Amino acid sequence: MRESTGTALDEFLPAPDARERHAVVVRAPADLVYDVARHFDLRSIPLVHAIFRLRARLMGARADARQGGGRLDTGSLMRMGWGVLAEEPGRRLIAGAVCQPWRADVVFTPVAPHQFASHAVPDSVKIAWTLEAEPLDRTRTRLATETRAVGTDPAARARFRRYWRWARVGIVAIRWLLLPAIRREAERRWGARP
Repeated sequence: MRESTGTALDEFLPAPDARERHAVVVRAPADLVYDVARHFDLRSIPLVHAIFRLRARLMGARADARQGGGRLDTGSLMRMGWGVLAEEPGRRLIAGAVCQPWRADVVFTPVAPHQFASHAVPDSVKIAWTLEAEPLDRTRTRLATETRAVGTDPAARARFRRYWRWARVGIVAIRWLLLPAIRREAERRWGARP
C-alpha cells in the first residue's frame, strides 16, 4: 500500500528531491509492531540481501561490502552512521544522515537534529527516513516508512538525480519486501501470545 500523506519529515526535509512513502496495515498492537520493526533484520529477507549485494557489485564496492554480513536492523544502521533525529518510543523513529549515495562505498555522517534542516555542506545529499506505527484501534496498526532525500547544492542534486533514476528501483523493492515481512512477524508474535 502506498500512501501520499504524512508530515513526520517536514521539519527535517520539507522540500525533498525524492520522496517515497509506503504503508501496510498490521493485525497487532502498535507497540508490538514498532518493536518488531525496530529490531527486524533486513538481511533476513533473501531478496533484500541480494539487492544490497547487487548494488555493491554494480558500484564496485569493497569486497567485504559485496559479501554483506551480520544483522542489519536499526541498531546496525545507527552504528553505520545514521543518526536519530527524533523518536517517539513505541510509535515513530526518524533517522537521518548526510552522504554521497552515488559512491561505491557510502559513508553516512549523522547531523544533529537541530542542524539537519539547515545543513548545507556542498556535494552531499541529506537523507531521512521513518518507521511509524500508528494505532488504528487496539489490535490494528498502520506501519509506514517514508524516505526523503535532497541534494545540498545544484551539483549534488544533479548527481543524486542520475543515481536515483536506477537506485530507486532497489530502494522501493526493499520497502515492498520489508513491510510485509514485518507485518507477518508482528502478526505471528501477536497470534502466539499467551
